Amino acid sequence: MKLATFTADGHTRTGIVVDDKIIDTGIDGTMIDLIRDWDAVKDDLAVKAAAGGGIPLADVTLEAPVQRPGKIFAIGLNYADHIAESNMKTPERQVWFTKAQTSVNAPYAGIEITKDQMTTDYEVELVAVIGKGGKHVSAADASAAIFGYCVGNDVTERMWQHASPQWSLGKSFDTHAPMGPWIVTADEVGDPHALGLRCFVNGEKRQDSNTSHLVFNIWQQVEHLSVGMTLEPGDCLFTGTPGGVGAAMDPRRFLQAGDVVRCEIDGLGHIEGTMIAEG
Repeated sequence: MKLATFTADGHTRTGIVVDDKIIDTGIDGTMIDLIRDWDAVKDDLAVKAAAGGGIPLADVTLEAPVQRPGKIFAIGLNYADHIAESNMKTPERQVWFTKAQTSVNAPYAGIEITKDQMTTDYEVELVAVIGKGGKHVSAADASAAIFGYCVGNDVTERMWQHASPQWSLGKSFDTHAPMGPWIVTADEVGDPHALGLRCFVNGEKRQDSNTSHLVFNIWQQVEHLSVGMTLEPGDCLFTGTPGGVGAAMDPRRFLQAGDVVRCEIDGLGHIEGTMIAEG
């Protein structure tokens, strides 16, 4: 099932995407509430989806599926080609950083280049959305902890990222975590380690890889994070980006106002944002 957060007639709610239409779930609350109550509502939602109807997607605004995740974590250096282009060694332990809630952005909204910052970069990533979650989740049980997947762009302000050993500031500028366009539930995705992912800037392909090349797979990621924290419904994990980022090119090619960045993943759809100058 494809589940989205959308705005129509001034109201924001959750919906089921079927072909080119969206059907209101009729459930009060946010996507986090829906995920938390999934076992109790999924059968009714399947009936709604089968019945058809709904509003044309063209008549609504799609928002980030989870607008205010409790936690957003992202793993760095998790594709061999990206490690090589970064002139880094393959990490022995997973390298994680956070992205602020306020970096979340809608899938087709503008992405800000902050005033006086000229080193903004793109990173296409598969985003895993936590469902049941939990603590001390083993890799063997990790698939059951995940609700579904969506497309993400870990937009990065490189100067701020590398100004400190802690990357979170450079990863957390406003609008720098576009996600969507919807969550595809885990049962529909199947194996998340066999998905092609790509990023285009102004139609030029910059990144092209497959999640089969993850250094630390998604189950290992869930196991690692849940050692120290309880993963909760709606938490979002950015699972790594492949090679081809602008900072690794010679000369470097950072994003400029007017650039259009499209990120797509097989079976999940695409997100696309135009870079805009702040203000």
